[in-house]
Amino acid sequence: MGKLDGKIALITGGTTGIGLASARLFHQEGARVYVTGRNPETLAQARSQLPPEVTVLEADSASLADLDRLVGQLKAEAGRLDVLFINAGIGEFRALGEASEAHWDRILDVNLKGPFFLTQKALPLLGKGASVVYTTSVVDRKGFPGASVYSASKAGLAGLARALAVELAPLGIRVNSLAPGPIETPIHTKLGLTAEALSAFQASVSQQLAMKRMGTDAEVAGVALFLASSDSSYMTGEEILVDGGAVVS
Repeated sequence: MGKLDGKIALITGGTTGIGLASARLFHQEGARVYVTGRNPETLAQARSQLPPEVTVLEADSASLADLDRLVGQLKAEAGRLDVLFINAGIGEFRALGEASEAHWDRILDVNLKGPFFLTQKALPLLGKGASVVYTTSVVDRKGFPGASVYSASKAGLAGLARALAVELAPLGIRVNSLAPGPIETPIHTKLGLTAEALSAFQASVSQQLAMKRMGTDAEVAGVALFLASSDSSYMTGEEILVDGGAVVS
C-alpha cells in the first residue's frame, strides 16, 4: 500500500530536478499525478521519462491566466486536489548594483506571486486532510552574495507558508515547506559557469557541509513525500531544511 494511494497531486515545476523526482515517487506511492512546466524541451523530456499515467501540462507559474486554466482542468478531470506541491521556481543571481527592475519582477513573479495565487485558485479543490508544500531554500535564512532578490523571494514564500498554515488550519489543510540546500539540480547549469568552474564550485560548496557532498533530487523528493503524506499529519507551518548539515551562515 502506497503512502499516497488514491490521492490527487499537482507538482509545479515537475519536469526537471526535484519536481521530476517527486513526480516519480508520488506516482510510485499511488497518487494520480499532474506536473507542470513551461519549457517545451523539458516538457517533452518529462513526457518520455515519466509513466504514461502522469499528466504533463504546460503552464507558466507566473501567468494567472495559465493558473486559471490549470485549476480548471484539474477540477474537470479530478474534481479535487489532495496534494499541492508548489515547486516551480527560478534562480537568477545579480550583484546589488547590477539588479534591474525586470530581474526583480521575473524572480518575484515566479517564486512568490505564482505560489500565492495558485494556492488561492486551488483552494476550492483542497479539502480536509489536504497538504500544501512549498519549495523554499536555505537562502531564506542564509546570506550569499548576488542572491538578494532570490533570497527575498524565498523568504517571502516561507512567510507565506507560515501565515497560510494558520489561516487554513480550520479547514483541515496543512501547509509546510521544504528548504533545499546544495542539491545537484539543473539550476546549477544556469549559473553561466564552464564545466570546470561548475565542478570547482560544487566541490567548494560541499566542503561547507557536514556531509561533505551535494544532495540529490531523490533525497529532497523523499522529504516532499513525507510532507505530502499522512506521515506528517501533526505538522503545519514548518520548514524542513534539506541541506546536508550546512555549517556556514
